[in-house]
Amino acid sequence: MPKIRRRGVPSALLDHLWVRIDEREIPVAQLELFAGWLDTEPDVPEGKRFQRFPEMIVCGEGELVTTFLRIGQVAEGDEVV
Repeated sequence: MPKIRRRGVPSALLDHLWVRIDEREIPVAQLELFAGWLDTEPDVPEGKRFQRFPEMIVCGEGELVTTFLRIGQVAEGDEVV
């Protein structure tokens, strides 16, 4: 199982993530929770997946984070627990 890539993420994807954080008004506290979760180096499935946090959902595919959703938006793939 892959780990989430934290370096060498394509710049277009990073730009997309920053836009989603801004548009969806993701609180800094939620991003801190996400960073703490990343620090645990979780294994993630190869395909589409998502991780729920109290005020957001982080979506990805394989080793990449692909977007941030608000609670109530529909995530695709397997939930990482």
